[in-house]
Amino acid sequence: MQTGLRGRDLIALSDWTNEEIETALDVAFELKRKRALGERHAYLLDKTLAMLLFFSSTRSRASFEAGIAQLGGHGMFMESSTTQIAHGYTATEIGEILGRYNDGIAIRHVTPGEGNQYIRDVAEASRVPVLNMQCEIYHPFQILADLMTIIEKKGRLKGQSITISWAYASSYQKPISVPQSLLLAATRFGMDVKLVHPPEFELMPQIMDEAKANVVRAGGAFEQLTDFDAGFDGADVVYAKSWGAHTLGVSDEEGAKISGQYTDWISDERRMAMTADDAIWMHPLPADRGVEVADAVIDGPKSAAFDEAENRLHAQKAVMALTMG
Repeated sequence: MQTGLRGRDLIALSDWTNEEIETALDVAFELKRKRALGERHAYLLDKTLAMLLFFSSTRSRASFEAGIAQLGGHGMFMESSTTQIAHGYTATEIGEILGRYNDGIAIRHVTPGEGNQYIRDVAEASRVPVLNMQCEIYHPFQILADLMTIIEKKGRLKGQSITISWAYASSYQKPISVPQSLLLAATRFGMDVKLVHPPEFELMPQIMDEAKANVVRAGGAFEQLTDFDAGFDGADVVYAKSWGAHTLGVSDEEGAKISGQYTDWISDERRMAMTADDAIWMHPLPADRGVEVADAVIDGPKSAAFDEAENRLHAQKAVMALTMG
């Protein structure tokens, strides 16, 4: 266990070592136990967290706001559209000012080509920890919750087979930060990974290179497929969600047309029957029911999606307690 995380940013899981990530997971499990037993755990009494969202999110806001409150602190919610950011405040100024008012800053900014750099610029100027609620490249807190869920359901990470798959959704062209971050984490911890997607939905080249390097260091396996059904065959974990064709640089309208060629990429009962007997189905939510996943799957016995959603709360509380205390 690493105890020197106070003051640290978390923008990408690659910013932390495996041992530091395992420390966060250990603390998350302990905080989950304390909440289940009703034990007080106000480790951040009188601390404040600024939550700045450039793109709305139900669970990110709810889980961070509930989490800081349960730790004894207060969450200050702000939307970029209702602040002076639109009138000229720079990332440096936001880091300087919010860092003086608060004990931590959490930011969600998923605009392609802007979000990650903005968060890093805020962090450079801030005197307090900066936490990435999600950017266009990484989603570290979702992946901490995912790792926590896999450990709960499967007992370990190393050696488990996980399929990270694209799925069709009609709502909008979603960020690629979840599959990219999950791929990097799964390969770091020695899982056997299948990455499944149509040819147009590639991840960023640097992410692929990093994942392949992880396999060399950690063991495990990494395979890319374009056959949706093949990804389900014998899998211990299926993580099937939609993402946009962002690496092609196309418009949302063109991306939607490309997605429309693959409307049969849906997690359904037939495909889940191909997985291991004790397999789990995961999704970061919200899912497009009846399009991305069948009701019988997301509400079925193999679904871990709602435990996964709960674990966002515990994972985020762990990182806040470790970095903001």
